[in-house]
Amino acid sequence: MKHLLYTLCIALLVVSCKNETQSTPKDSPMPKEVTKTVATKTYPENITKVFDAHGGIDNWNALQALEFTITKPTGKEVTTVNLKTRQSVITMPNHTLGFDGNNVWLNSKNEEAYKGNPKFYYNLMFYFNAMPFVLADNGINYGDAKPLVFEGVTYPGIKISYDNGIGSSSDDEYIVYYNPETFKMEWLAYTVTFNTKAKSEKWSFIKYGKWQTIEGVVVPDTLTWYVVEDNLPVKKRNDLPFTDVKLFKKALPVSTFVKPETAEVVE
Repeated sequence: MKHLLYTLCIALLVVSCKNETQSTPKDSPMPKEVTKTVATKTYPENITKVFDAHGGIDNWNALQALEFTITKPTGKEVTTVNLKTRQSVITMPNHTLGFDGNNVWLNSKNEEAYKGNPKFYYNLMFYFNAMPFVLADNGINYGDAKPLVFEGVTYPGIKISYDNGIGSSSDDEYIVYYNPETFKMEWLAYTVTFNTKAKSEKWSFIKYGKWQTIEGVVVPDTLTWYVVEDNLPVKKRNDLPFTDVKLFKKALPVSTFVKPETAEVVE
C-alpha cells in the first residue's frame, strides 16, 4: 500500500512539473523574436537611414526626457519635456508655460502680458529640437518630395504628413532634406496650419547646419532660419542656438509638469 501511494505521488509530481514547464512564468522574458515583432516599428528606407545617421531610433527610444535652453532678447528660456508623454514646461523670465498631459497652462510672474499663443508655442521649439526623431511618431505618413537644390548641392526630400486628428494641427506638413552622402538631416521645410486649420502652400525653411552628440544621439546645436522666395530658401535670416542640452534615461517626476495654483488653464 505504501509503495502504491509513493508511486502515485511521484507520478503526480512529474505531471505537475511537466505542466509548469510548458507554461511561461510572468517574470520570464518572451523569446527575442516575439519581443522584436511586437516592439519594432518599420519605417521607409530613406528615413531609417536618416535616423541611423543621427544615432539610431533605438538609442532615441531608450531616452526618457530632454532639456534645452534658448536665449531670447527677453532672457533665457528653458524647456523640459518627458519624451514619452510629451508633458512639458517652459520657464521664461516673466512666465512659465506648461502641458500636464491634458491641459496647457500659463503662470505669470508679474503683470506683463504673455505675447503669443500658449497652445501653439508650448511644444513648438521642442519639435524643432527633437528632429529628426520626432518624425518617428505614430500617425505619420512618409512620401517622396522634390529634391532641394541649394548652392550647387541636391538634397533628396522626404515629405511628412499626418493622419487626421493627430496633434492640434494635423494639416501641418514637413519635408526633411538630407545629405545624399551622409544621410544627415540638412534642411527642414514646414507649413503652419494652427490658426487656419487648413492646408497651406506657404513653406518656411530651417537649415540644420550644426549638430551635437549627446547620449549617443546627434541632436541640433544651431538652427538657421532662411528668407524664402517662391517657396525656396534664398538667404540666411537668423540663427537660434540650443545650449545646455541634456538627455535623460529616466523620466522626470510628474510633479515637474503639474499646474501651479497660481496658473491658469489655457482655453
